[in-house]
Amino acid sequence: MIRITYVTITYNAAKVLRRTLDSVLCQDYPDIVHLIIDGASTDDTIALVNDYIARSNAADNGHSIQITSEPDKGIYDAMNKGLRSIDGDYVCFLNAGDYLPAPDTASRIAAQAEDSPAVLYGDTDIVDSEGRFLRHRRLAPPEHLTWRAFRQGMLVCHQAFYARADFAIATPYDMRYHYSADVDWCIRVMKAAERENVPLRNLHMVVANYTEEGQTTLHHRESLWERYHVMERHYGRVQTFLLHCWFAVRALLT
Repeated sequence: MIRITYVTITYNAAKVLRRTLDSVLCQDYPDIVHLIIDGASTDDTIALVNDYIARSNAADNGHSIQITSEPDKGIYDAMNKGLRSIDGDYVCFLNAGDYLPAPDTASRIAAQAEDSPAVLYGDTDIVDSEGRFLRHRRLAPPEHLTWRAFRQGMLVCHQAFYARADFAIATPYDMRYHYSADVDWCIRVMKAAERENVPLRNLHMVVANYTEEGQTTLHHRESLWERYHVMERHYGRVQTFLLHCWFAVRALLT
């Protein structure tokens, strides 16, 4: 069977963590590894995870859960710890507050991974801090995704991007970025897939519910500036400048 590793990064997020854990717990797909990378939380996070482990064991659902709780150097350092601990064929970063939309989400994703595409990607819904649906994500994934498509923005949400383990492990997050290393990571994974001529696959389904009040939202200005530098790195200075001029004009027209 295709083994899926979910990596959940958390720090003092007990208020929103339960819905993330519950969404993985209820998956009807057995071959799941859930890595919880905690930054030495001082709230009820560890108690919630211990309860989650007990409930998973009682359900005998076949899932494997591992928790690490120690100080880190930020979210992308924690994600790199997750990459170094991957056990399986695909990895998805499902952070505290984000959750899988249905009990059969993982099984439906695994069913489309039999021929081992480099990335499986899907749609995302946006929820509020209480987990209530707000809207479908404005940027929709294209039918045929390539790394060049991200010139138009991050068309696939990080939580809806299932990377094949070998590509993911070979592509650690760039610690120079504090808010947009996920954009850079997705682009570099897709570049690696293109070099090896391995396809990407659109799942044509909502695969993640994303909590709007994340670090990128809280640090919106800094995140946008970092994304600009990420785009310069991958698409060139002139093209990035012209694209952002067009974004500005389009915003004024709409």
